[in-house]
Amino acid sequence: MGRLFGTDGVRGIAGQDLSCELAMKIGRGTAAVLAADCQGRKPRILIGKDTRISGDMLESALAAGLCSVGADVELLGVIPTPAVAYLVRKYGADAGVVISASHNPVEFNGIKIFKGDGYKLPDEEENKIEDYLESTPELKVGEEVGSITRRDTAVEDYVEYLAEHIGADLTGLKVAFDCANGASSAVAQKLFPRLGAECLFVGAEPDGTNINKECGSTYLENLEKFVVANGCDCGIAFDGDADRCLACDEKGQEIDGDKIIALIATDMKERGRLDGDTAVVTVMSNLGFMKYMEKQGIRTEKTAVGDRYVLENMRENSYAIGGEQSGHVILLHHSTTGDGELTAGKLLALVARKKVPVSQLNAVYTKFPQVLVNLVANKEQKAAYRDDEYIAGYIESQQQNLMGMGRVLVRPSGTEPKIRVMVEGEDLEAINLAAQRIADMITKRILK
Repeated sequence: MGRLFGTDGVRGIAGQDLSCELAMKIGRGTAAVLAADCQGRKPRILIGKDTRISGDMLESALAAGLCSVGADVELLGVIPTPAVAYLVRKYGADAGVVISASHNPVEFNGIKIFKGDGYKLPDEEENKIEDYLESTPELKVGEEVGSITRRDTAVEDYVEYLAEHIGADLTGLKVAFDCANGASSAVAQKLFPRLGAECLFVGAEPDGTNINKECGSTYLENLEKFVVANGCDCGIAFDGDADRCLACDEKGQEIDGDKIIALIATDMKERGRLDGDTAVVTVMSNLGFMKYMEKQGIRTEKTAVGDRYVLENMRENSYAIGGEQSGHVILLHHSTTGDGELTAGKLLALVARKKVPVSQLNAVYTKFPQVLVNLVANKEQKAAYRDDEYIAGYIESQQQNLMGMGRVLVRPSGTEPKIRVMVEGEDLEAINLAAQRIADMITKRILK
């Protein structure tokens, strides 16, 4: 068996790659690995999910697997991923499992696991679960079988936590929220009006099939038009499981994850809250962002793409903020993982304090032009790309052609069946040409 766990849990097409049988096995493996630390008592596992139609099916299979080897299960229902990371600590559970494929289309789903401390499972424990899938499980009988209960207060408990940690009065702000027809739909409609904002909601009517469909943080166009048409101060867009957010200003101009991190980090520094005067980002962050942060006296640490790598760096060095251009922002003073609604609250709190148009905040730096080409690739094609020395040499030659005025980054996605080609620089024509040449070469050698 190839490695199941990617950079953000197990992902695949529900019912095909991620079958009920596999979900049950993952449940059994998770309970068996966790039981080693439970000193003879039954592990207690929380399960949350987003709004996908396949969520109920996989929840049932996962819960059955957990119970069959002696774990007790508490079902939280539809709730954001970061809520499970918080509630596993609040409720004193041994682990929390989220059934979600985040920003991916409805046919995909995934399983990600948090330990009792609210942090995602480390690689070594994921490996133990995978090893267990190949073994014959010891199934429990009689009173040793686990039980399933439902907890009805999860959304309210999470909203209380967010309101406390955002700690802001947003009175006077008119904000549009796009909930991606996902897990933030119920939470956002309780939270942001409570903080005093005048709120308009779109993408907040999930039906099981419309999650991320032409809405949310991966599709900002409709929100941008809605903000302008309704005279809003800004717009906020979450993804399907609400662990990320992007924004737009009153003119409908995008505010990406780099801009959000720059604004919040600068504000934290002004208020003496930026530990180490450092923000942790990935190699995808824009060169314009890097230059701006340097001018503000803020260091930037760069990691591989993936919020788990950002978090590892933050924990190792006690940094307070980090994230990705895609909108994953980790605020370690408040949360153990990326949290879109917490990030949105902190951004809106900043807007409320600054009392300037959001477009003025959005203009803090100019982004370098960036071209991103996504090539559809399966696991075998991703592996073939990594091993192809000719392509590696060709990519290096395109980097050299930019003559120090840009950069090239090509990587297989850890969450989607894609190889991503990113080229950034001052000359848009040159970076477009470099990106297309690299994409054509990969297609010719690997994808055809």
